[in-house]
Amino acid sequence: MTDQPLLDIRNLSIDFPSRRGVVHAVNDVSWSVNPGETLAILGESGSGKSVSASAVLDLVDAPPAVISSGQILYRGQDLLKMPRAERRQINGKNISMIFQDPLAALNPVYPVGWQIAETLRVHGVDRNTAYARVIDLLRKVGIDDPERRARQYPHQFSGGQRQRIMIASAIALEPDLLIADEPTSALDVTVQAQVLRLLKALQAESGMGMVLITHDLGVVEQVADRVVVMQNGHVVESGTASEIMNAPQHPYTRKLLDAMPGRHGFDPQAGVTDRTARPLLEVDCVSRIYGVLPGKALDAAPNAVRAVDDASFVLHSGETLGIVGESGSGKSTLARMLLGLDRPTIGTIRFDGKDLNAMSGAETFKVRRRMQFVFQDPTASLNPRMTIGQIVSEPWAIHSDVLPKREWRGRAIELLERVGMKADHIDRHPHQFSGGQRQRIAIARALALQPEVIVCDEAVSALDVSIQAQVIDLLKTLRRDFGLSYIFIAHDLALVRDFATSVIVMYRGQIVEQGPTVSVYTNPQHDYTKRLLSASVVHLPDAA
Repeated sequence: MTDQPLLDIRNLSIDFPSRRGVVHAVNDVSWSVNPGETLAILGESGSGKSVSASAVLDLVDAPPAVISSGQILYRGQDLLKMPRAERRQINGKNISMIFQDPLAALNPVYPVGWQIAETLRVHGVDRNTAYARVIDLLRKVGIDDPERRARQYPHQFSGGQRQRIMIASAIALEPDLLIADEPTSALDVTVQAQVLRLLKALQAESGMGMVLITHDLGVVEQVADRVVVMQNGHVVESGTASEIMNAPQHPYTRKLLDAMPGRHGFDPQAGVTDRTARPLLEVDCVSRIYGVLPGKALDAAPNAVRAVDDASFVLHSGETLGIVGESGSGKSTLARMLLGLDRPTIGTIRFDGKDLNAMSGAETFKVRRRMQFVFQDPTASLNPRMTIGQIVSEPWAIHSDVLPKREWRGRAIELLERVGMKADHIDRHPHQFSGGQRQRIAIARALALQPEVIVCDEAVSALDVSIQAQVIDLLKTLRRDFGLSYIFIAHDLALVRDFATSVIVMYRGQIVEQGPTVSVYTNPQHDYTKRLLSASVVHLPDAA
């Protein structure tokens, strides 16, 4: 490392004037990163970590934002005093960024390969060299068959795959400094480990500095050299990763660490149910084969895509069934079939003893009241034209016998507060909230009908660790008080271990292992399960 930091932010303050007054998003913040060093910035939504990092690349809209004070020094030069044209030459080539929301960052009308190559072409790389580099980058970040997939569009990839594409674009020119805003939050644990190894390898080769904005304490523990902790626009603590993780000084830092899933072990008896009673949900030999009509599995071509292949399991009242596996393993397709959003090609799904696919429309309507879904992407699942109050109240409008209209607002506020939101948020719209806050709103909406089963598809992956712990505690309380059951799809193995009473492991559409959580985690039988556990960046003390 050199004596001069690669990037040095000094006394930076950023304000957002509004009708309600000035919001001090960043208040007298200072931090630096050296060549070859990884600096992690920790903090909850609204702490100012993304705003301060975005200012480095001139991505904070001004107006309405006002950079009221401070310096941003790149190799000793103040970027805030540099002409825009000169800053554009630095952005992408010398300083690059991985954005949190790949769906918003990728252009839907261009192939992903073209978009990655554009970064190279803008900075003078010829077309043929750029194409070869794109194929190499896609392969490095774990995209199979990169020659074919480079010609595909963002909607043809899963959320995790889109994030890998964003990473490929950001590292295309091997920048001096990489700012990564939640770069692995949407990734499976094995791909997360692969991407982190890739980023560390690039650092070793080129001396690249990295600023890692994250709420995943396991990632911090794995890769960070130093840590800055932010709260309400202020830096409240900084130090080496070892100091912060093992001997935190500030109460807020201790609160974040205390909320880390699996940090205090888990009670293997928590949520254990009577499995002698009739199951609430029964899945019997279910397959979903794309391109084949329901009931026509024998007509499937040998190369047909079997998104789910001969899956069987049961869910009892009060049970939490965790489903883990990589992107493309069939987890979300299975969840969609459970809710009747997709029909199985073959097999039977019974809810409370009744075949879901044999029900009339009226019967299906009643069952959907008893089963709710929390989707992975709250940006897509929340109507941007509706207020938060309207979104949370919508289930009562559909099922008009649940709650009188005069009580909707009070009950909506109660639900919002239970998932960590505030009462005055009720009249705002989804775009006024962070990704994590939007997911809390989606969870509040799912709770509105007091269902018996909630299917959570990566429902807490976008949440800050303390809010994540708060929501999981809420879900546990509802499970205990109301006998609520969950199907909990996640890639965070520590979180599944902390919450689920039983686990299913899926690989290429098949269930390769299932059983009580303690058994699967402490004595995995299948090689794929062992690989998942070994790739987890969160220490699992009881795992084999």
